Amino acid sequence: MEVPAKKARVLRAALETWRREGRLSEETARGFEADIRVIPFDWRGLARYALLASVLCLAIAVGAILADEVLMEFLLRVLALPPLFKCVVFFVLGALFFAAGVRRRARTPERIYSIESLFFLGVLSVATGMAFLGMFFGSERLYPLLPLGAALLYGALGIMLESNQVWAFALLSLGGWMGAETGYVSGWGAYYLGMNYPLRFVLFGAVLTGLGYAMGQRPRLAFLGTTTRTMGFLYLFLSLWILSIFGNYGDAASWFEVRQMELFHWSLLFGIVAAGAVYRGLKRDDGLARGFGTVFLCLNFYTRFFEYFWAPLHKALFFALLAASFWLLGSKAERIWSDLRRRRSARSEVSEDLDDADEE
Repeated sequence: MEVPAKKARVLRAALETWRREGRLSEETARGFEADIRVIPFDWRGLARYALLASVLCLAIAVGAILADEVLMEFLLRVLALPPLFKCVVFFVLGALFFAAGVRRRARTPERIYSIESLFFLGVLSVATGMAFLGMFFGSERLYPLLPLGAALLYGALGIMLESNQVWAFALLSLGGWMGAETGYVSGWGAYYLGMNYPLRFVLFGAVLTGLGYAMGQRPRLAFLGTTTRTMGFLYLFLSLWILSIFGNYGDAASWFEVRQMELFHWSLLFGIVAAGAVYRGLKRDDGLARGFGTVFLCLNFYTRFFEYFWAPLHKALFFALLAASFWLLGSKAERIWSDLRRRRSARSEVSEDLDDADEE
């Protein structure tokens, strides 16, 4: 097993603990430890960051083209071509990127980052092709359907290619369709069925989260369950956070006329949902729900603190209280970490005492 030095230390510490606790024999532990080989340099990490830098440099190159007058003139001539032609070009380009990713996966499946980079370029090409397709038809009714088409295409590709990245873009496109479709049906007004955009996305996020848990129970789609739950939690909690600040109002004028206390029930809903996620995470050992619930529960508390105490308190007292709250939060986290470490040490000492007693 070839692993970086940090992971090797963790594995050896685990083997030592299991050996002292009697879960592994001395011979088996030595055999496992001999199988661990430290990688002198983390080439995988370098590949990840280098490919990320490659994508960023590509974006910078596009910006440089836009800043150059000669290249910009050439680009404008290209853009003057018929939209349908450009749509076909980008769709073909996307297909080539996806095909290259599939070919590389078949030859070298361990090169995960380069494969996902090719899939990412394919996603961008298809999105650009969809934009030119909308320009070709020029129908307002078609615009909300373009994200839906992208979501269906990305979804099918994500399942066939077993790519969580492509599946995540499918869920992003699905959210774009939901917002655009409800906006079109409501005449691009602020409300649809009495709900503004944040409230709509609260329901959308809740449905997506439930779908993620359901997918986790199906062997064929289980590999997409975590990504679906993650995107569902993001939609749900970010929308609840915005809703707790602005309420179910569709324009700034109406929002400025209400007091923040009148929006407290949205803050309460936000807190209940976050606390429910923490409870589920602790009860079902669901780290994703526990993590999202904890982060957004703290975000809810600090948002309410800024809302209700920024104006009436002197700024020195305001930041002193803020500092005290962070101190208490950090102290509590440190205490939990110390308790866990002390329990692990106590278990190790008990195991050593039992081993000594057995030897005697």
